[in-house]
Amino acid sequence: MKKALIIGLGVLVLGSAVTARAATGDYYDRLGNRIDARLDARGERIENRLDARGDRINERLDSRGQRINDRLDAKGDRINDRFDSLADKARADGKTKLADRLDRRGDRIEQRLDERGNRIQARLDQRGNRIDRRLDHRGERVEHRWDRRGDRINHQLDHVGDHHRPFGHR
Repeated sequence: MKKALIIGLGVLVLGSAVTARAATGDYYDRLGNRIDARLDARGERIENRLDARGDRINERLDSRGQRINDRLDAKGDRINDRFDSLADKARADGKTKLADRLDRRGDRIEQRLDERGNRIQARLDQRGNRIDRRLDHRGERVEHRWDRRGDRINHQLDHVGDHHRPFGHR
């Protein structure tokens, strides 16, 4: 009777220890999943913030280039209109060679200002695209790094409750 009672208590202790160990392993598994999810979310937030920053900078540089281009186009049009009116006045006075020269000069100045505005706009557009692309890649790298870190922690915590394998082995 005494022997049966000791064996029964022994089985009871072993049974509760196995369940406690399983519960402990489950706890660390859930902990690893929570840590992984938190680090993934942090990486995603950082990536989204860098992506939005790159988009804002790109939009600002694009609008600035468009503004400068429009201003130079308007200036070229005003100068060309002024030379056209002088050319019309010279034609009315019978000075056709002077009128042609004034026409060509106005067209040349307008074309040069238009090309200058287009160059400035293209340069600012390329600069904005380059900054946006760089911040996008940087955000992807950061997000990937946080994701890997979370996966590594989760993987290590998966093995904390598992006593059949050593902690350091994967």
